[in-house]
Amino acid sequence: MTPVELSRTVLRAMRRAVDDGELRGLGELSDLGEPGGLGGPGGGESDGTAPTPWRVVVERPRPGGCGDYATNVALQVARAAGQSPREVAEVLSPRLAGEPGIAAIDITGPGFLNITLDRGTDTASHLGSSGSAALVRDVLERGPRYGHVDPEPVDAPRAPLALHTLRFPCEPRAAVLADSLRRILRSQGTLVRLTCDEAPDPRWAAAGLGVHVDTHGTPPADAGTDADTDAAVEIIRPVPVPVPVPLPAPAAAPDPLLSLGPDAARWALLYPAAHDRPRISDEHLVQRASNPLFRVRYAYSRTRALTRNAAALGFTSAPGDVTALPSRIPSPGRPLLDALADHPRILAAAARHRAPDRLARHLVVVADAFLAFQPAVLPLGDEKPSAAHRARLALAEAAGTVLAGGLSLLGISAPEYL
Repeated sequence: MTPVELSRTVLRAMRRAVDDGELRGLGELSDLGEPGGLGGPGGGESDGTAPTPWRVVVERPRPGGCGDYATNVALQVARAAGQSPREVAEVLSPRLAGEPGIAAIDITGPGFLNITLDRGTDTASHLGSSGSAALVRDVLERGPRYGHVDPEPVDAPRAPLALHTLRFPCEPRAAVLADSLRRILRSQGTLVRLTCDEAPDPRWAAAGLGVHVDTHGTPPADAGTDADTDAAVEIIRPVPVPVPVPLPAPAAAPDPLLSLGPDAARWALLYPAAHDRPRISDEHLVQRASNPLFRVRYAYSRTRALTRNAAALGFTSAPGDVTALPSRIPSPGRPLLDALADHPRILAAAARHRAPDRLARHLVVVADAFLAFQPAVLPLGDEKPSAAHRARLALAEAAGTVLAGGLSLLGISAPEYL
């Protein structure tokens, strides 16, 4: 059972509880258990007259939790239902425990539902053929927005998006980190305003680093909110880029960071954790397997090449069973499926911990899993394209979708040819 299926299963349990009169104030629940649904209701509290676009968060348990997955849906709907989160969880627990594929439900904390799956349905290690097809189809349908928080339906009441201000010193790593965080937080439903202590260095724009600052200037020392928007201000202050020893003119050397070019420069700044010192060198430019950036971008280019090659052979992709592969393939498709299924959780964690490096490292995992899987995609020799080849091509295209979407959030291009 995938997180997508679990999300819909929890929503069905909520609907049955509403129909039985055990949960009130939630309106007529519609089946909007979106893949990787992240967030609460689409708008204000329901008046009971229209479908309410509740979406269910399903993720790996946090510290203190148990089981395979957890959801905080009871905390989300408790106020609208007029009950405590614990009471809502106790209403939903027996309904979920009776669902196929679920072995046990445990309630922890104020009302978190912890879900233990039957061993044959756990996405991390036991994703079956139907689950793998559903996951791949989900990724392809959502495209680069897979793992993002979806906007509410057009006819649904809308709650204003949260606004957050990130302030950073006038230093290239802080600027690139803040810019990537703006993209990642926006993918999770938070609008971000960037402000710099000083006017940004014009060389950043000239080098194509892609940092756009909304305002600059030093605020009062005791300012805890943005004077223009009244939004909370968060300071972004990573370990800075080492400052090169200046050479006397006219022998002044070019800035080693900016000389890398925008993609390699951003990767060099974002791939290490914010508390680690970045390595600014030509290692980020070499086209070798030892370079993680090269592996990620090369893997994406290979997904596009497979699509072109398949078209030349007369077939296209169609999600299906990819769990059985030829014996010549050293790595099955399951590690790639696991990595794709984990992408929404990684995005949410990168936003929550203000850590674009988590996303960068995850893209390396996806790329490595795909590169091990790719020899199985196209038919060899006298083989004819089959349903299995179409399913494997769909998985490869899903990997490319995740890689391109992730690189975009880091502000890095994804080349179709490399």
